[in-house]
Amino acid sequence: MCGIVGYVGKKDGVDILLDGLSSLEYRGYDSAGIMTLNNTRGNNELEGISICKTKGRVDNLAKNAKQMGIVGNVGIGHTRWATHGEPSDVNSHPHLDSTNTIGVVHNGIIENYLDLKDSLLKKGYHFLSQTDTEVIPNLIKDYCNQTGDFVDATIKATAELKGSYALAVVDKDNPDEMIVTKKDSPLVIGEGEGEFFIASDIPALLKHTNKVYILEDNEFAKITPDNIVFFDEAKKRIEKKYKEIDWSAEAAQKGGYEDFMLKEIFEQPTAIRKTIGNRLDKDNLIAELGITPEYIKSIEKIYIVACGTAMNAGLSGRKIIEKLLKIPTEVDIASEFRYREPLITEKTLVITISQSGETADTLAALRLAKKSNAKTLTITNTIGSTISREADFVMYTQAGPEIAVASTKAYNTQLVAMYCLAIAFAKALNLDYNDLDKELESISNKIEIALQKVDNIKDIAKQMYNAHDMFFLGRGNDFPVAQEGSLKLKEISYIHSEAYAAGELKHGPIALIEKDTFVVCIVTDNTLLDKSLSNIQEVKTRGAKVVLITDQKVDKKYYDYLIEVPQCSSIISPMLTVVPAQLLAYYIAKDKELDVDKPRNLAKSVTVE
Repeated sequence: MCGIVGYVGKKDGVDILLDGLSSLEYRGYDSAGIMTLNNTRGNNELEGISICKTKGRVDNLAKNAKQMGIVGNVGIGHTRWATHGEPSDVNSHPHLDSTNTIGVVHNGIIENYLDLKDSLLKKGYHFLSQTDTEVIPNLIKDYCNQTGDFVDATIKATAELKGSYALAVVDKDNPDEMIVTKKDSPLVIGEGEGEFFIASDIPALLKHTNKVYILEDNEFAKITPDNIVFFDEAKKRIEKKYKEIDWSAEAAQKGGYEDFMLKEIFEQPTAIRKTIGNRLDKDNLIAELGITPEYIKSIEKIYIVACGTAMNAGLSGRKIIEKLLKIPTEVDIASEFRYREPLITEKTLVITISQSGETADTLAALRLAKKSNAKTLTITNTIGSTISREADFVMYTQAGPEIAVASTKAYNTQLVAMYCLAIAFAKALNLDYNDLDKELESISNKIEIALQKVDNIKDIAKQMYNAHDMFFLGRGNDFPVAQEGSLKLKEISYIHSEAYAAGELKHGPIALIEKDTFVVCIVTDNTLLDKSLSNIQEVKTRGAKVVLITDQKVDKKYYDYLIEVPQCSSIISPMLTVVPAQLLAYYIAKDKELDVDKPRNLAKSVTVE
């Protein structure tokens, strides 16, 4: 949620800021803005701050900024996902203090902003917006008046903030520098030649550099064109080395595909192969994680904690963990985990799954587990993310940049990571893993075959896109796929959709089935085939149109539309059957002429609770 960019250098940074904001559009937003210092037109230097803010897309911002003639070699930018105050030009970031001296962009939520605002109002500061953020530049300005020092003022101001924040701060009176800091929200700094780039996420930096500094909570950086200094709240210097990121800028581009989502669906076989790597060989994954067989033997319970799509991956992961390891495993929604007082001991392993590694609810669950003396293992796509730094064990997926808000390749790489983990644990304990490692190594080839059925799925989508309601059904390992398929459809097509375990349909939901209701059924487990077909017959009898995704031989009387996938072990079939479900959602949304990459109201990285 929200995206921050910044530039400090000797070039005109406006295009850099706008391009950075465009690359962060996947985070979800409803308004955008930029601010520059050190404004120059030819050889004539203009004093002060230039600012352009607008409700709507970055394209609108770019047009307005061009019309205004904004230039500058120090600047900040922001895409806002509204929390406090409706989407509007006034509520858009950046925000200024009352004297138009201090400028701030902010990702996060300030929980005590009303108290701070009341105190500042009494001191004569005024406010233009409804946001929580506007207290920050005014608070920094108040401390500047007291201390006369930009750095000291920023440190003192942030000490008063309760909540989460990533901040980039500029000061008209110190036009060659920027201060950045963070707490519970992501912020990275890229180093170029005589310039620095600031962003909420790595893809915004890739065009300019792969040398990235990762800020820890309550760390600060003072940035000038030629230097960067890191320090803590006591102004004690911190020595920090950059990380070299191996993602390419091209990986974050569409590469000839119409949309990022379609590109990322087709990248899944490669991403899965990279995530498997050599992790199924010998004890490679156990060594990578730094886990011992003795510790695995000591685990009495596992919690898998995640949100949204990552949680659906966890539901499939639970099944293979319990099948192979016989360890009781629960899957929890991260936003509920803390509040149900989970039974955690030192013999509990808590597995957190987060594509960004910054998901606020998942991070809070991880911290609760650590307070309860449990070991934590995280599966994430983002090196240097908060969750990866705080977990005891980290398993990185190899999805590369995922730009579309609706997750596809991140989901499947999370899933294959779970399967690799379960198989590696089973090998370490000398348990039977039923040659699932060989099955897993062949799954990418089978997905490539499934991706060749695009034309069939396109035709089916054309029959479905005008529907108002849909249902997804599955049993056993197919039920989490039904949940993920339904979620994808809701996310990008805005069609109301529900997923049910097929056997539950007769316990209430079947009342909603009427003539021509579309029901997508996933059937791969031959041990449950007869029961699944009985459930399908129940909806067919009531006039439903059935779209069947299967690797089984099924009589035509059970379906109206058929999507076949290659035969696969049912325990790992979710990686395969989810692909046509993703494509179905994609083509339905395209037929509705919707923006599949940036669906309304959604954010890629949910960094607030």
